[in-house]
Amino acid sequence: MKLTLNSEQDMNPLTNLKRIYFIGIGGIGMSALARYFNTQGVFVSGYDKTPTALTDSLIVEGISIHFEDDLNQIDKEATVIVYTPAIPAEHTELNFFRDNGYLVVKRSDVLQWVTENAFTIGIAGTHGKTTTTSMTAHILRHTGYGCNAFLGGIASNYDTNFWSHEKNVVVVEADEYDRSFLKLSPNIAVITAVDPDHLDIYGTAEEVLKAFGQYADKIKPGGILIQKLGTTVATSASNKTISTYGYNQEKASYHTSALKVVDGAYFFDLVHPNGVLKNVVLNMGGLHNVENATAAIAIALCLGIEDEKIIAAVADFKGVKRRFEYKVKTANKVLIDDYAHHPEELSALISGVKSIFPNQKMVVVFQPHLYSRTQDQAAGFSATLDQADEVILLPIYPARELPIPGVTSEMLLDAMTIEKKQVMSKEQLLSWAASTEDKLIVMAGAGDIDVCINQIQDILTK
Repeated sequence: MKLTLNSEQDMNPLTNLKRIYFIGIGGIGMSALARYFNTQGVFVSGYDKTPTALTDSLIVEGISIHFEDDLNQIDKEATVIVYTPAIPAEHTELNFFRDNGYLVVKRSDVLQWVTENAFTIGIAGTHGKTTTTSMTAHILRHTGYGCNAFLGGIASNYDTNFWSHEKNVVVVEADEYDRSFLKLSPNIAVITAVDPDHLDIYGTAEEVLKAFGQYADKIKPGGILIQKLGTTVATSASNKTISTYGYNQEKASYHTSALKVVDGAYFFDLVHPNGVLKNVVLNMGGLHNVENATAAIAIALCLGIEDEKIIAAVADFKGVKRRFEYKVKTANKVLIDDYAHHPEELSALISGVKSIFPNQKMVVVFQPHLYSRTQDQAAGFSATLDQADEVILLPIYPARELPIPGVTSEMLLDAMTIEKKQVMSKEQLLSWAASTEDKLIVMAGAGDIDVCINQIQDILTK
């Protein structure tokens, strides 16, 4: 049985949809939507700039993709065109569809249409949302509760960022970039963090906080808001339940206690308003992921899922690719890959590694993401990277941005106080990896550093 829209919503553009076209189909969020429509029997096709492992998977699943900005290869019979904001304004295909009267929309618009008649669980936050969303969706799937999942990363248990279910329940990552999450109206909403980010969109930290308050206001009447303790947003709370969660925070409605580390896994109890979940095991590194698991467990408890099923599901969770992912883990070498690209994420990553490997020298390889974020968060990046024993910086990954004069990786390097620090090209990094005797290497960033990670993994394992 397919997830279908309420028949009363005849104005929904997805009603009776036959063909849909994606511009930027290889993005993590776009590909999840593409997979959704593919499971619904819709003809799905699209464009992306370069082939990746993700686009390879979509093609295997029967989705038609091309990699040239070419009007001869587009689907002119598609009735809905979805594009990502990363596509440049001068893109030929995008402008063709706009100029010829097609319905051209952003991913956030389509998520709104998909979720408006579903019981929706939306997980938002400037960091932590991908792992928390994946944990939540996994728990609902593993326990048999069931959900449709739209993830911002590849869940290692299932090697995908989307799965469907006949139950009209959707778990979705609510992205604050471009204010996309304000298109959603969740029944249960989580806010993991509201640290200043995407200031190219919001301008100030106050505007970021305001937007999260607006997201909380979008919760349906009678719904639930679960927010990290201390992450308070201004919201009209008269028609919703508000709870808090935290790692080792007794004042939080949901919090951990009696935590210990055994062979790289975390063992803890989960205290909640109606009792204690005893002997929870999380086989994923990082104390911040213990906190993420607390939020996911809180959702499961709110849904009435049995304690034993929740505990079994958490123990079975294998993580998310590029979120504290062990690429190499032997007696002689450890290589950890993480998507961290904000100072708070980096701090949580470094602290998490230290909690598992307290006596090991740690080398952090970091690729800054976006000139604007590097400029806005320069002091935070430098102070956080100083927590490592040695730091190697790659040049800034620009993504959608043009360079900003004076904003470079060398700028961060100059502000750091540790002795062992340097900027390297990717080629230099590979040469370093081939000769290093360091045993604990942590690589972080949201750009194309993952290409280097796979190469370094090969070097270390050989």
